[in-house]
Amino acid sequence: MASPLFLAALVLLANSVTAHGGLANYTVGDTWYRGYSPDEPLEDQEGQPWMVQRIWASIDPIFFVNDTGLACNKPGTAPPSYIPIVAGDSITAIYWYWLHPYGPMSVWLADCGTSCDDVNVNDLNFFKIWEAGLLEGNIVEGIWYQKKFQNWDGSPDLWPVTIPATIKPGLYIIRHEILSIHIENKPQFYPECAHLNITGSGTAVPSPEYFAKFPGTYKDGDPSIKIDIYSDAIKCQTNYTIPGPPVWDGLVNKYCQDC
Repeated sequence: MASPLFLAALVLLANSVTAHGGLANYTVGDTWYRGYSPDEPLEDQEGQPWMVQRIWASIDPIFFVNDTGLACNKPGTAPPSYIPIVAGDSITAIYWYWLHPYGPMSVWLADCGTSCDDVNVNDLNFFKIWEAGLLEGNIVEGIWYQKKFQNWDGSPDLWPVTIPATIKPGLYIIRHEILSIHIENKPQFYPECAHLNITGSGTAVPSPEYFAKFPGTYKDGDPSIKIDIYSDAIKCQTNYTIPGPPVWDGLVNKYCQDC
């Protein structure tokens, strides 16, 4: 007869497998910034002065490339506060757990102008500052960054990225996206957004070829998005093209020196 402890462990494992996950918190240096938790009451979090993350109501993914929630999840309600960070410093996204092993991860910024509070995130020009996908081996048996960043010792999964040192200071939205492709032809997008107040002396802004809108940039027929990784034609491939524009290199746009 199975022990109560063993049965409890099975229940916990089953819950974790059916669960997906999301970005819980952020750190800059030694400072911790709490994000939104869909497991806690909305009224205890929405509008609180410490809130820096746009609200995401569920750990469930976004399934469709034309979903307005692709930008900053749903409902994407703006927080009242910003994470202060100096250009060139690192910000770390913290996940309490992550289970999916296949697919690319990317980090984006969008300049809000005078405020991120009332912008329509679907109209913003996002630009990619970091990405990682298949690191080694083939698509099914190889190592993806999405698997590599997972910890199985009970510690949180950490996703650090550096803000470009040359970027023009201002108010920005930072968007973390995980695209999971472990189910054939049924991509799962996990986007979360927070507000940043970037300071520094940089002047660089990306040129339009780096811009992306969500929805709009991703296409349903993109073979990197709608993909069956287990098919004979794909499973042994050793390359994968991450969707979207290239990563912005942080160089000054010569046509916009005074932006």
